[in-house]
Amino acid sequence: MADDVLCSIQDGIATLTLNRPEKRNAINSAMMASLTAHFDDLEHHRDVRVVVVRGAGTVFCSGRDLREMGQQQSAEGAAQTGVVELFHQLETLRHPTIAMVHGDALAGGCELALHCDLRVAAEPVRLGMPLARIGLVIPFLLNQKLVEIIGPAHTRHLLFTGQTVDAPRAYEIGMVHQVVPAAELPAAVQALARRIADNAPLALAGIKASIQRTISARDGIAHGDLDAAANRARTSADAQEGRRAMLERRKPAFRGE
Repeated sequence: MADDVLCSIQDGIATLTLNRPEKRNAINSAMMASLTAHFDDLEHHRDVRVVVVRGAGTVFCSGRDLREMGQQQSAEGAAQTGVVELFHQLETLRHPTIAMVHGDALAGGCELALHCDLRVAAEPVRLGMPLARIGLVIPFLLNQKLVEIIGPAHTRHLLFTGQTVDAPRAYEIGMVHQVVPAAELPAAVQALARRIADNAPLALAGIKASIQRTISARDGIAHGDLDAAANRARTSADAQEGRRAMLERRKPAFRGE
């Protein structure tokens, strides 16, 4: 069986590749465990200066594995917590991180990119958070990240409509840092990673830690009631219908229950 996540390190640049192309790089429990292990290893890797996250195949990441979510319905709260913790681990990784968005980044895949320090996207890609279309509420801590990066106005539009945005629009609203033609994406990411990796590692780590401290006040916001609301939505009949409809490629019939 192929590894769910591939890792290579060359000249101070580590590249993590989500490796479930046949499943649109959907995040399942095995992939979460593999990413966690790689993040732990890279945190203490003295030869690494910057980390690039990318996907195999044509899609960056389509989000959580809906089929697995349906099978884990009774433990879905724990599964979502695992995603939140995984993205927090990525965000607080000592090394600067770059999302190389060569294909669509949707739902949890979009959040994966947002939790990287920098994002470079190819022109044809789409980014979005279509959770309302399958009856789900974005976890509070992930919603914070979205508001932090694109602001409350664009967050409202993105979440209420469930629509995706293309890479140029994502750049306009601050969702990505750079947009390039698809053929130029690997070279653009490599050049950015090289520029960062050539800087002093202690300085890079200090800068990242300072930025994290600056935004740490958000961690003190109470959100137990919002987590409960998200869990009610996640375990609702509408959410089950939404997942089934997505897998069956049809329009869901929501009933508000």
